[in-house]
Amino acid sequence: MIGWDFDAVLAAAKAGDEEAFRLLWEDLHPSLLRYLRVLVPSASEDLAAEAWLEIIRGLGRFTGDERRFHAWIFTIGRNRAIDWHRRAARRPAQPLPAELLDHAAEPLAGGATSEDPADAALEAIASRAAVALIATLPPDQAEVIMLRVVAGLDVAEVARMLGKRPGTVRVLAHRGLRRLAERLPVTVKRRNAV
Repeated sequence: MIGWDFDAVLAAAKAGDEEAFRLLWEDLHPSLLRYLRVLVPSASEDLAAEAWLEIIRGLGRFTGDERRFHAWIFTIGRNRAIDWHRRAARRPAQPLPAELLDHAAEPLAGGATSEDPADAALEAIASRAAVALIATLPPDQAEVIMLRVVAGLDVAEVARMLGKRPGTVRVLAHRGLRRLAERLPVTVKRRNAV
């Protein structure tokens, strides 16, 4: 969670303070983008931008604490992803050949706070690998893992967002984390067991 006075920053952002909004954006955008990369990898950045536009429009009407704000942000992102899937189902797109895409130059938003480029690169690689591994899970497990672990939302908030019972969310998280543990390389498992 945020290390500064959330209520004061939120009130300032609602009043139009750009610096306050920047603090909120810097705190939440990396997690929102990672979440959307699991739901819709090909359009995650566009969906995040759409979500932030909606957040800006609705910020003045938002009421609640910091945890509720986080849940609100991720609910908006999830709704954008659902809308994207509906549009995609109506108008299927033709995939581009892989040779035309340059994934190596694509930065991972957020992440390293170090000034050392090597640290930033290692963190970006680790984040990318974690998101890619989570994306291999069944969609319901991947979404729950992203909301619980990456977004930091509690079980009740995730259950409310997804329209599921809290017990179902716990089971999906447990199954997803167990599958992820099974897919980790043996060397990583051994190192963590010591």
